[in-house]
Amino acid sequence: MPLYSGGLRCILIDFLGNGRSDRVEAFSPDMWHDEALQTISLVEHLQCGRAFLVGTSGGAWAAIDAALERPDRFRAVIADSFDGRTLNDNFAAHLLIERAAARANMQSRQFYEWCQGADWETVVDLDTEALLRCAKEKRPLFPKPLSALKLPILFMGSQEDDMCRKDLEQEYREMAASIPDAAIEMFEHGGHPAIATNAERAAERICEFIADTMRADTCSAMEEDASGNGMGHFGGSRG
Repeated sequence: MPLYSGGLRCILIDFLGNGRSDRVEAFSPDMWHDEALQTISLVEHLQCGRAFLVGTSGGAWAAIDAALERPDRFRAVIADSFDGRTLNDNFAAHLLIERAAARANMQSRQFYEWCQGADWETVVDLDTEALLRCAKEKRPLFPKPLSALKLPILFMGSQEDDMCRKDLEQEYREMAASIPDAAIEMFEHGGHPAIATNAERAAERICEFIADTMRADTCSAMEEDASGNGMGHFGGSRG
């Protein structure tokens, strides 16, 4: 978080059933859309204006879903290290392998406990169950077509990420082609997620993207104001 502290107010979300939030009996197989709705509710509750969304891994789907549902509440999206329009064919198998390996690794167990608390195994089991159901039933990952996304979006990932689909960059390119304002940042090295394994470079790119979006918003607002006052748009030639 220190990489993002300069001039930014950062809000980390513990979704229901996770971290310090209230526990649930089960996660929805449409977990990421449910988390998108929670994000919208939080932004409305905090009255913090239009926020930038940063989602990594499964959180990337939640971020995009929130922007598709309520673009009036957000300014742009950064979607990091996720499979894209569909889960990759090996998603379920890789998930089971990763979760089993985590239970057998003391460092991973400590990480999960740090994130989720003493009942982390129950949380992880519920999460795994919901994700496996999502994969088995091939549930839709977005509530609307990606072409409906009117906010700027930055797709980010690592070419060495073995938890995402092998053709991740191509998937990003195909998604970006259907979105009016989309950019892609792929790092040559690093694992999953890119925002952590390329922490400094990722933070630099994200902050740059946020600054560019804010400048563009400011210019658009000035042009609209000038147009409304009968001054026309900026630009033109002398002569």
